[in-house]
Amino acid sequence: MATIHLDAEPGDYAPLVLMPGDPLRAQFIAENYLSDARQVSSVRNMLGFTGTYNGHSISVQGSGMGIPSMQIYATELIKDFGVRQIVRIGSCGALQDHVSLGDVIVAMTAGTDSQVNRRRLGGHDFPPAAGWSLLRQIVNRAEAVDAPHHVGAIFTSDFFYEPDDSGLFGLLERYGFLAVEMEGAGLYGVAAEHGVEALVVATVSDHIKRHEAMSAEERQSTFHNMITVVLDALCPAD
Repeated sequence: MATIHLDAEPGDYAPLVLMPGDPLRAQFIAENYLSDARQVSSVRNMLGFTGTYNGHSISVQGSGMGIPSMQIYATELIKDFGVRQIVRIGSCGALQDHVSLGDVIVAMTAGTDSQVNRRRLGGHDFPPAAGWSLLRQIVNRAEAVDAPHHVGAIFTSDFFYEPDDSGLFGLLERYGFLAVEMEGAGLYGVAAEHGVEALVVATVSDHIKRHEAMSAEERQSTFHNMITVVLDALCPAD
């Protein structure tokens, strides 16, 4: 039955859900990549759709921005609609010199300045990790099509506009973090709490250290590369 934030019915969501932050991006994916797509939720215009890709049932649901919004939608999808796999597909800002605009980041784990995962573990450090089978499938597909990609740690920040990084970005670079985004650690925490699989796949739209940013046209084309890698990996043609 419908929840506070999702007005879908039982069975409306597939076990596998892709989650971009932007609900209009969710609509774009449904209309341009999925077959027989139908809208299943529209509360607060946070749109959700279900269709097929290569004959496989798959859903796409906007998550909104930041950990709190991601946690709301991921939790309800899992608890109330039986979703077992969630893949965040979005953008990120790169931190390492060897990472370039348009590259795809596949996040093994996610550090964060948020307290949500410490609260989950009674104040102790919590190592949020990706679902291995999802990660393996995505990386195998990226390698097969020679898509530029990097596998490693990301940092999930509560800030889009950092008030004072106080050397934070340099510290993250030193410890090998590939990129910064705003939802991954929250998603991995929810997945661990409920015993399901999650993965963050993000296209590098900005380079923090080099002060580079993609144009709108570049964002569109590189997003296409990322989404086709994800879809072809998780919903392969027979």
